Amino acid sequence: MKFYPDGKVPEQPHLYFIYGAGGTGKTSLLNQFEGKKLLISFDLSTNVVLGRKDTDVGMLEESDKEVIQEKVDEILEYAVANKDKYEILCLDNMSALQNLVLENIDGKSRDGRQNYQKLQLWFREKGMYLRNSGLTVLATAHEIDNKGNLDKGRYNPDMNDKTFNAFTSTFDFVGRLYKNGKERLIDCDPATGNQGKNRIDDRTLIPAGDLLKKETEENKENEVEKHD
Repeated sequence: MKFYPDGKVPEQPHLYFIYGAGGTGKTSLLNQFEGKKLLISFDLSTNVVLGRKDTDVGMLEESDKEVIQEKVDEILEYAVANKDKYEILCLDNMSALQNLVLENIDGKSRDGRQNYQKLQLWFREKGMYLRNSGLTVLATAHEIDNKGNLDKGRYNPDMNDKTFNAFTSTFDFVGRLYKNGKERLIDCDPATGNQGKNRIDDRTLIPAGDLLKKETEENKENEVEKHD
């Protein structure tokens, strides 16, 4: 454990987790980030960065699936070892990664009762590693519509709840990306009943194109109008 006296904690890059329905533009949010980016695609959705010279892309191969945990560890270690080159790491998407990891755990386990506990522990370790990586991170996931079970909130990330909580406990921002007519919005307000948090500023409903913009009095007023 590191100890920092008198609140002299070093500032860390932010970790973002965005979930939403297919086609809402989750991966394209990566294009807002300045600097060299490393996109790791677990669902082979890479068209939005086609031709972008500021983005290197790693795509999952069939042979990687049986050793996906080891491959992810290698990827993260590579990104951290090359921080002089990469400033932003994107993991797209965590729903697909979770399913691959769980399938591997199921295949190697003799006691299925422990499988979700192992899944949660593995994702918690990855979240902690990303927190200490020194990289800005964007992770994405699909969403689930809980219209038949609103006790959980209407929309949730398509991940096991405890696994999601374990992974995102170190994240600064969790938001749901959705379309409202032609406008794309990110809801990070936990009061709406969906999964959301914003430790970066006080915004709770953000135009998708303004995700990285600093909060101003003007967009505070705009947010109030959208909630009215």
